[in-house]
Amino acid sequence: MSKMEWKKSTFLHAFLLVLLPIFLPKLTFGDDIGLQEIRQIVTNMSTDIKADQVLKSPVDGWYTIKKGAYIAYISEDGRHLIQGDMYNLETQVNLSEDIRNDSRREIVSAYPLRDMIIFKPNKKTHAVTVFTDVDCTFCRRLHSQIDDYLAEGIEIRYLLYPRNGPQSESWVIAEQVWCSNDRNEALTLAKIDQQFDSRDCDSSPISEHYMLGQDVGLQGTPAIVLEDGTMVNGYVTAAELSRIISLSD
Repeated sequence: MSKMEWKKSTFLHAFLLVLLPIFLPKLTFGDDIGLQEIRQIVTNMSTDIKADQVLKSPVDGWYTIKKGAYIAYISEDGRHLIQGDMYNLETQVNLSEDIRNDSRREIVSAYPLRDMIIFKPNKKTHAVTVFTDVDCTFCRRLHSQIDDYLAEGIEIRYLLYPRNGPQSESWVIAEQVWCSNDRNEALTLAKIDQQFDSRDCDSSPISEHYMLGQDVGLQGTPAIVLEDGTMVNGYVTAAELSRIISLSD
């Protein structure tokens, strides 16, 4: 990934905050102009948002714009845009987070397992996807206890997310890990600042991992995505993660 591509991915989601409010007043026409018309308005403003990412909202009078984990709402007359979480006050449910969870689940489940670094337990009961950086303190703490997670029956599927972006030292190390003959061992050694063997190879999956992190709304590492798309931010012990998983079942 070039520095320009990284900047594009980083600022893509500012579209919902900046561009929509600028252009909406110029493109609206009437009272309830319908889902297809709303989709046309939104997709005309940005090729990065597809028609099927504009959906009916849980609340009458509004449509949902869903770009990965980034959610906004547009009024049915096309005149107003809100970015933020929508709650059902009666049930105390965060409706926006439910949509994000569905998006994360779809994004992560569609990514091929062969392009992850997977630590497998003897008897798998659950699998989680963990966005990790080779040098973040809490990522290292989590990995130092990898046997505890495996003992709980939790399969750890790593995606590499160098927080400082392309051309950073951690990005280079992530590429070296990916190009090792034994990625599991290389990742383990990288997290304790030990040397490991590497070679030249196609390291483009690191860019893919980074883009996936952007799409799921990553704010830091480690970030753990459960099978239902729920995101657990930060380090949790194996026992706590097992408890969280059981609550989401």
